[in-house]
Amino acid sequence: MSAPKSGAPRVSRATRASTLTAVPAFDPKEMVARFRQRAEAVRTRGMPPIEGPERQRFRQQAQQDFADFAMIGDAEAELVDGILTLRVDLRPKDPPEGDSQG
Repeated sequence: MSAPKSGAPRVSRATRASTLTAVPAFDPKEMVARFRQRAEAVRTRGMPPIEGPERQRFRQQAQQDFADFAMIGDAEAELVDGILTLRVDLRPKDPPEGDSQG
């Protein structure tokens, strides 16, 4: 068996430790709620006293963090037979009724 192209060695399921072993009381809905809280924390945190390019990098990272946390925070989570599935609807929302375009 050869290693994947990413360069990371392949680990068989038999030798891989289960994440659920470390977290026996795992609740996927609670995990999603924590990501929702993280998204809100990123959205409302203040800007540290930095200037120039570092300020722009901080702002870009905050936008990425918010998007990632919010996406998982919007997910429908399901744990079945040790497999965690997150369903995230990325389709655009329909405009509200009465919102005329044109």
